[in-house]
Formats: sequence, C-alpha cells, structure tokens
Amino acid sequence: MSQTHTDETDPRTAHQDLHSEEGALRGEHPGRSRDPLIKVADLAWLEFQKPDLDRAEVFARDFGFGVAARSESALWLRGTFGGSPCMVIRRGRTSRFIGPAFRAAERPDLDRLARATGAAVRDVHAPGGGKVVDLLDPSGIPVRVVHRAEELPALPEQRPLTLNFGTDHRRTNVAQRPAREPSRIQRLGHAVLETRVFARALAWYLDTLGMIVSDFHFLDGQRERGPVMAFIRCDQGSVAVDHHTLAMHLGPGTGYVHSAYQVTDLDAIAAGGEYLAERGYRRSWGIGRHILGSQLFDYWRDPDHFMLEHFADGDLFSREVEPGWSPMSASGLAQWGPPATRDFLGANPSPAKVREVLRALRGDNELDTARLLGLMKAMNS
Repeated sequence: MSQTHTDETDPRTAHQDLHSEEGALRGEHPGRSRDPLIKVADLAWLEFQKPDLDRAEVFARDFGFGVAARSESALWLRGTFGGSPCMVIRRGRTSRFIGPAFRAAERPDLDRLARATGAAVRDVHAPGGGKVVDLLDPSGIPVRVVHRAEELPALPEQRPLTLNFGTDHRRTNVAQRPAREPSRIQRLGHAVLETRVFARALAWYLDTLGMIVSDFHFLDGQRERGPVMAFIRCDQGSVAVDHHTLAMHLGPGTGYVHSAYQVTDLDAIAAGGEYLAERGYRRSWGIGRHILGSQLFDYWRDPDHFMLEHFADGDLFSREVEPGWSPMSASGLAQWGPPATRDFLGANPSPAKVREVLRALRGDNELDTARLLGLMKAMNS
C-alpha cells in the first residue's frame, strides 16, 4: 500500500473541497465503525480460477506482472515492490473470481477474527507461508485475512522519466525515448466489487475489517435512501494510504468488476498500453484521470474477459479525512480522457445480463425497480 505520514494538526474535510463537493448531511452514514473487530493493513492478493494457466501467464507477463511461483495447479503473480504477491490463479474447469485476501496488521488479529467468527486459523499455501482465516462476506464472496511469515524481496524498478516543466529544465542534451515494453507492475492497488446487498456488505467490511470510507456515491433524487457505492480505504491512523483499497457498488450482479495495479508514471501506462495493443489485447477504457482517487488510468480485458487497470499518481488519505458525498454519474468518473465506454460501465446488453437483472429484482436484496432505473440513468449521465 502506498503511504506517507501527514500532519495531524491540519485535519481536512470534504466541506473544504479536499476531494468532494459535499460532505455528509446530518444523520447520514459516518463511513466508519465505532468499534471494528480488527483493522486490516492492506490488500494482500486476489484469487482467481482459470482453466489455462499457460495463457494466463502470457497475458500476465504482457500486462507487466512477474511470476513469484508456478506449479501444475497454481500461478502466483507479483509486482516489483517487496511484500505479498498480487494475484494467485488456480487451475479449474471454468474462469471465475474467487475472492480477495487482506493483510492482517498483526498476527493476533487472526486469533481475534477466529474467536469472533468461529473460523479456524490455518496455514496458508502461498510463497513465503504464513497463517490465514477464511471468511464469507454478506454477498457470499470468500474473503481471506492473512499474516505472512516471509515477504517477497523487491525487484528492479521501471524508472520514472525525467520531465521538463516550463523553465524547470531537468533534462538537457538527452532525448526522451520510453521503451515500448510491458508496464512493470509495482503492486496491487485496489479491487472493485458489485453486490446486491450493498448496505450489509459495507457494514461488514467496516465492522469486521476496520476499513473506512473515503467517498460515497448516491443516486440522483434518491440520496435519502442512502449511498449505492463506496470507495473504502484501510485505516492506518495518521499514515496516509490509497484513497481506496476496495470499492463496492449496488447492482444486479455479485462479485468482481475490476482490479487495479500501480505502475511508475503516465509513460509507463501509455507505452505499456501500446505494447498490449500490438499483441491483440482489447482496451476497455482509457487513458484518462479519475476524479475520485485522481489516478491516471487505463483499463484492459484479459483473455478470460476479466478487467484489469494500470494506474499511477493516486490520492493518499489519512484517517482525518472525512467521507465525501457525490451523485453517481458516468461523466463524473474522469477529469479528462475519452468518455467511459459501455464495456467499462457493464452496459452492454446480453441475455445473461437480462436474466441477472430479473433474478435480482425477484430476490431478497437491496435492488428494486427505482434503484435499477436510477443506476441506469447514472450510467447514461
């Protein structure tokens, strides 16, 4: 997790336009738990299942991952930063997202989780070893909390380019020639999930894992019904961390939307994107700069249709920053860049999508016709 220490004597709030036009109104969700069970330190890795590990490894290397370990049944991917792997892909009959793994701040946190949930603390089968507690969030998504015995060592970095700004000339008599090569992944930044039980899932991540909200989205004309999306970060007190480690939004589906991986700078994003395009991969959306989180971004689909993001230059918030509130809209996703695509928004119609919507509207969850229409309006606004 990217982090830095801040001055605790200068707390900023959403009302001071630090990151959102508005803060909470009286009685709205505070965005944090009063007494969380534990406070996770970061995402550790994401787990997937795919039938073809060879094909998965080719894309992973083209996207910019390194390989931490490989067996007949699993592929562990890593970034250049020391610490945890970014992703594990397990061999299976179908392609699917299994769930996220979060890093416990301390080993006793696993015991605390086990006592409170009835789960067991067991060995984790991952490079470096360690212990893990397996949980299930209210959406039915498996969530692991791990404490690793040994961390992966750091690898050589992709160096940022030296830039000239106005009269600030840092590069002279040298041409700028970024290599056409994969964007070298540094670390896993965040994951985005969809859920039909947004309020329950949000409460679980705040109460169980001690995460806190950076920004809420509400539907236009439905703010009194509460938020439908939250950008959530880890709570490390005065240490500033990523604007969001996890984002969740209400929708007819359950599970993975996309995951994001930090690279060095804009040139790494752009040159790496050219490298991917030359090899036939499909860009989903980009290049641009987000509003909430401020990241430079570029989104791609892998051969199994999972969406992955390269990002750089994201916001870092400490605990003092209060949640911002803003209406959900497609136009509010980026400061600049091409319009958000239907592929990125998940708005491409299909029989499977229609069946998913009908099941959600008939089920016992938080999605109803008014909210569905509000989500559709937001994605077209």
